[in-house]
Amino acid sequence: MIASVRGVVAAIAPDSAVIEVGGVGLAVHCAPGTLAGLKAGAEARLATSLVVREDSLTLYGFADDDEKHLFELLQTASGVGPRLAQAVLAVHQPEAVRRAISSGDITALTRVPGIGKKGAERLVLELRDRIGAVSTGTDGVAGALSGGWQEQVRQGVIALGWSAQQADQAVAAVAESLDGETPPVPILLRQAIRLLGRTR
Repeated sequence: MIASVRGVVAAIAPDSAVIEVGGVGLAVHCAPGTLAGLKAGAEARLATSLVVREDSLTLYGFADDDEKHLFELLQTASGVGPRLAQAVLAVHQPEAVRRAISSGDITALTRVPGIGKKGAERLVLELRDRIGAVSTGTDGVAGALSGGWQEQVRQGVIALGWSAQQADQAVAAVAESLDGETPPVPILLRQAIRLLGRTR
């Protein structure tokens, strides 16, 4: 089990980063918020979770151990795999996830692409008793979600080397192009990067 990695950030992509550890480059899949905290050429530490499949070994990275533990807990619920667990953490802060599950906030949970009403109800039913202590703060799920994807995409674009002004323009353009259900944050980030690529 690879519990964490520490090394120089060799490259940053829309949904992953390469961390050089002892001369070996490890591809680590991360949510945009985690990627936004990385800088190419700088040293970083990521808490990690290794997902083993018959045909693949995939390393998921997190800003801290709290996110990692929540990622692993979410996967103990029926129908939740690593991609969906990471999507939850791309949309919500860990405390907001705990609050939503603890209070049975189905609306908040269904804001995550890939989670419908039945899936949200199943998360609440299966995880409510295991989710851990929940803060009683007032800045809950709704606050974390209002414009949540815009800030995630903005941070991701800036982390990849564009200016704050360019990031704001790209986020506005992506928002105008949306019609109906909002796609996952990594897809929105790719759209923003494609738009910016045309202006370089």
